[in-house]
Amino acid sequence: MEKFISIPVTSQPNQLISATNVVLVASGLGSANSSGTAVTTTITYAGGKVVTLTHAAQVAFSMRTAIQTAINDALTTSWTNVTYPVIVPQAVSAVTVA
Repeated sequence: MEKFISIPVTSQPNQLISATNVVLVASGLGSANSSGTAVTTTITYAGGKVVTLTHAAQVAFSMRTAIQTAINDALTTSWTNVTYPVIVPQAVSAVTVA
């Protein structure tokens, strides 16, 4: 059964991101933006697809931990619970898929 995490995104509806076949969740610095340096968290899948979350600065990889925990929690819920809400520690401004 496919599972998804639901992430709130600034000025957009929540985005559904697959919690299935994730092989890596990583944090890092992104490119400079008008408010300084963007921070990103990437979710890499077994097929090579990568979802990048751009968000406000974080402390001690708290966004990566929140995403990893949400994915784990989503996968351990009943098969009838397809989406799992994520409470993000920083505002997410963009979600991109590559």
